[in-house]
Amino acid sequence: MTDPSMRSTKPPAIDALGCCLRAMCDELQISHSGACKVLRGRGQGLPSATLDCAGRGGPAGQVVLEVVLIHLHPPRDGDGTNGPDASQAPVPCSSHARWPSFCDDGSDAVNSSAARQIRRKPVKAVVYDTYGSPDVLVLMEIDEPVVGDDQVLVRVRATSVNPADWHFMRGLPYLVRLINGLRKPSKATVLGSDIAGQVEAVGENVTRFRPGDEVFGRTRAAHRPDRRDVVGAGGCAEYACVSEDVLAPKPANLTFEQAAAVPLAALTALQALRDTGKVQPGQRVLINGASGGVGTFAVQIAKLLGAHVTGVCGTSNMEMVRSIGADQVIDYSQEDFTKSGHRYDLILDIGDRSLSSLRRALTPKGALVTIGGSAGRWINGLGRQNKLRLLSPFVSQRLQPFLTKWSQQDLHVLRELIEAGKVTPVIDRTYRLSEAPEAMRYLEGGHARGKIVITV
Repeated sequence: MTDPSMRSTKPPAIDALGCCLRAMCDELQISHSGACKVLRGRGQGLPSATLDCAGRGGPAGQVVLEVVLIHLHPPRDGDGTNGPDASQAPVPCSSHARWPSFCDDGSDAVNSSAARQIRRKPVKAVVYDTYGSPDVLVLMEIDEPVVGDDQVLVRVRATSVNPADWHFMRGLPYLVRLINGLRKPSKATVLGSDIAGQVEAVGENVTRFRPGDEVFGRTRAAHRPDRRDVVGAGGCAEYACVSEDVLAPKPANLTFEQAAAVPLAALTALQALRDTGKVQPGQRVLINGASGGVGTFAVQIAKLLGAHVTGVCGTSNMEMVRSIGADQVIDYSQEDFTKSGHRYDLILDIGDRSLSSLRRALTPKGALVTIGGSAGRWINGLGRQNKLRLLSPFVSQRLQPFLTKWSQQDLHVLRELIEAGKVTPVIDRTYRLSEAPEAMRYLEGGHARGKIVITV
């Protein structure tokens, strides 16, 4: 048993952990009449010690729990040096705090796989566990995500919805069900993937972020579910656990709502133009679907790459597309650009024009980059993408299907462009978390002017 003299000289940090241990025993329902807990101090100058902890009734026995104190700084003496002043409360190091508190007195939590599981508070999230229309979306409470050693817990402030979110919610085309379950999703999934918010806590192996940092990026969501998650992570939730590799510092000049509009749409525009389209200064670039989420970023990025940009959109969006940098704007309801006789070095098609008509509008050595396609039930735009691959070797034009690749480096590139005032997200509508079904219905309509954002 523990030496009484040791108990009488415990510093306040040890008392705090005593509270934490008792809470753990209660929550885990460990039955013992007398237990020896081993505390291994990892703070500055904190000694190792053993603690008694009152447990539940039951057979006598010993249970050993290893509890690691996370960078808990001991109080300082009056001269500023570390000292065992027992009259002061322990001061936690907020920059290294990793887990929510388990102690009633607000002390920092312990880094224990068992401790991480207890007293998880409920958080609000928009979840679907079956495929279908926006009616399948349910606002409910789920457990706060558990932070892994290589993960970041983000307090989500805003998210945005993308066509990819629609595909996984609907389970269309059917090929997407090979990823997330054939008859229904393999696990309940939180809607959305783009996020912006503040770092709440970080895992032991995380080095790039600290609690309090403002970040933006993506969750795995339905397209790359993490098998460790009980509920598939997504943006429409108060908290999300993600790898540090899918986050970047939020642009300082953007609100959370604006930052949430950036990740997938802006990455798609950047990579499609710079990497796949290989835009060069002076080239004539046409963007079909210039007023949508990807299109509004594409117009701005094509101009930055030195191109002469023509945007195709509806009548009501012409002034907006012109205001973000388009040199020329075509109203698709009044003019068919594929029959105008003009030829372009690159066409970025975010619509659903036929390949034959798009090729007519290209120069003999021009490039066609396609994104997405019609909402078919089996293979969707993949059919058109495969046609491009098959046809490209036999024609002089470059026909390029496109798929966005996640890149933290490119997210940093976008952040720099945004902070320099060269790229600005365009937001059409903002919805509350409880209005997520309405946001998805508006997305389904296909006439969004820029991005659709949901505040959390």
